Amino acid sequence: MKPQDAPLVTGYALACVVLFILLSITGFQVEAIVRAGFVPARVGQDLILPPGAMVPFLLTPLSSAFLHGGVMHIAFNMVVLLFVGRQLEAPLGAKAMAVLLLAGAYGGALAQYLADPASAVSMIGASGAISALIAVFALIFSRSRAPAIGPIPGHWVRALWLAAAWIGLQLLLGFAGGGGFGAVAIWAHVGGFLAGLFLARPLLRWRFGAR
Repeated sequence: MKPQDAPLVTGYALACVVLFILLSITGFQVEAIVRAGFVPARVGQDLILPPGAMVPFLLTPLSSAFLHGGVMHIAFNMVVLLFVGRQLEAPLGAKAMAVLLLAGAYGGALAQYLADPASAVSMIGASGAISALIAVFALIFSRSRAPAIGPIPGHWVRALWLAAAWIGLQLLLGFAGGGGFGAVAIWAHVGGFLAGLFLARPLLRWRFGAR
């Protein structure tokens, strides 16, 4: 598949890589993470913010999705983004993909906030948005089958297994990088994945009509 077949996903990946390189070269990476990352505790009144411009809190789920903390972090995310996203954009279209990525980013941020609203740690990365893509891919486009477990249909079981594998890989990267469990925003992955699950069927109806 050529880049022009998936301009939104390709452009998003390129923007993440270019921004990462520029921030690394200029030495502003930590500054950007502090000022543009998603910090749940910013909702409260007790958090002391550094002087200078901060991205408005309601926009930080979006701005944080363009920031990454290291080479392994961005490399892994971009490989998965391009592999899954470019296969989805051709059938779904750029508009549906934009909705899905935004929902994944904001769904991930919401889940992370609900899990620990007092956290002052800045959450960054495209993982929430990517998790939404993985959910749609697993639920609709994957050809592999999984047996049903009790009342849970096979296609949902397949999606949940893929979600578990995705989160497990992120955990392994966190431990490999020396950060351990706390280095990975698990609830952001879960929230993004749930957003993708809920949007999969509506997006298909929007794209192809009621079939």
